[in-house]
Amino acid sequence: MSNYRRIRVPGGCYFFTVNLLERKSNTLLVDHIDLFRNAVRQTRKQHPFHIDAWVVLPEHMHCVWTLPLGDDDYSNRWRVIKQRFSRALPNTEHRSSTRIKRNERGIWQRRFWAHWITHEQDYAAHIDYCHWNPMKHGLVQRLADWPYSSFHRFVQAGILDEHWAGTSDLNQD
Repeated sequence: MSNYRRIRVPGGCYFFTVNLLERKSNTLLVDHIDLFRNAVRQTRKQHPFHIDAWVVLPEHMHCVWTLPLGDDDYSNRWRVIKQRFSRALPNTEHRSSTRIKRNERGIWQRRFWAHWITHEQDYAAHIDYCHWNPMKHGLVQRLADWPYSSFHRFVQAGILDEHWAGTSDLNQD
């Protein structure tokens, strides 16, 4: 098994990008948002983490998590979330011979992008990036119109105005 170089800081704050395997014209995440939310909720009960920001798009997502003090195991959390979501879906996707051999579903890309957030400006930029992403991808004209985002929580808390439409210089996808 490969040993990927990942920065692991116990109690750290991280930005993630997680993609479905087939991104073209795939709307699996928003079509089954309740199943996905349940997978996250159940995982957080077993393996707690704080959700600082999250946006779920049709075929990928971005989020910022803070892990509990002394804990750096975000990879296991993602593995469990992906498994729970996949198991809740019917087996209808195409699977390559490699995935069949490994007994894997053809839903998720195997890896994910992780970035350790090191300072307040980095944190703010990644939170903004999460919230801005539906507009970046042309899914809405106003951020308030995208229902699958922590943007609404920020508006309710008075942190952002519902007409906020900031941008981010981050070049993630």
